[in-house]
Amino acid sequence: MKAMLGIILGAAAALAQAQDYPAKPVRILVPFAPGGAVDTSTRILTQKMNERLGWNFVVENRPGGNGFIATTAVAKAPADGYTLLMAHTGEFAVNPALFDNVPYELERDFVPITMVSDAPMLYLAKSTAPFNTFQELVSAAKARPGTITFSSAGNGSINHLAGEWLALAAGIKLQHVPYKGGAPAAAAVGAGDVDFGVMAVPGATPFLKSGKGKVIGITTAKKSPLNPDWATPRDGGIADLDASIWVGLFAPKGTPQPVLDKMNAEVRRTLEQPEVQKRFVETAGAEAIGMSSAEFLARIKSDAERYRRVVKAAGVKPE
Repeated sequence: MKAMLGIILGAAAALAQAQDYPAKPVRILVPFAPGGAVDTSTRILTQKMNERLGWNFVVENRPGGNGFIATTAVAKAPADGYTLLMAHTGEFAVNPALFDNVPYELERDFVPITMVSDAPMLYLAKSTAPFNTFQELVSAAKARPGTITFSSAGNGSINHLAGEWLALAAGIKLQHVPYKGGAPAAAAVGAGDVDFGVMAVPGATPFLKSGKGKVIGITTAKKSPLNPDWATPRDGGIADLDASIWVGLFAPKGTPQPVLDKMNAEVRRTLEQPEVQKRFVETAGAEAIGMSSAEFLARIKSDAERYRRVVKAAGVKPE
């Protein structure tokens, strides 16, 4: 009887906490410097939630350590809904495949609240590259195995894996050239130092506008809302390739369910706003995506398994 009473009282307390939530600013840690895809998505969302609901947020950038610094800090934070993590594909789908000792585990340490945005990457070729389509790239690579170069934001980055995935799925050999970040990797394409690169849409935009780059295609099976003319791998006869950069919100394990439910509902309502969807497309090159916690968890686990196969088959090692 006492145990049942304790359960009832605990549930009542959690519900009351959710009704008052948030009673103070919510801190969101971002594992990257300001200006990147995760930071931009966080600020679009929190600004609109502040306008809609009057909720206050503090966005704290903690870059470095392959995302380990910010992610571990949130895992160890009080599970009260006032310290959250905005992370991307790398922290939960790539890192476990890449590193032997990741200091956190998704289902042990976190609860996925919802995906916030999802975006394709571009295969952007230098303007003088002798190929314009996936089919032409594959033909050129088969004619000269291992001589076509591609840039990425670094060994083991999501961009690198999307390039290796292309090579595996198409049965070709490419030469990876890692750079220290997405900006120099994109600049290498514009300068003609590499044949093509794998990058987020905002990073490619200046080179598309200047005519120093051309889009071979996107990394996702789904067409991009930015430009439906961009070819998907399947358009180019490459079936087993679907890589995207998603951004999502996470809470420490043990956060009260009513608090999680409230945050999920309000984030999703915010993402449904037409002006928010427009800002995501125009600013981050991404779609605003809201989903249930269960749907988000299933997506992360599916992605993690696919990247594990790519890392193993390509022999990718972190820097």
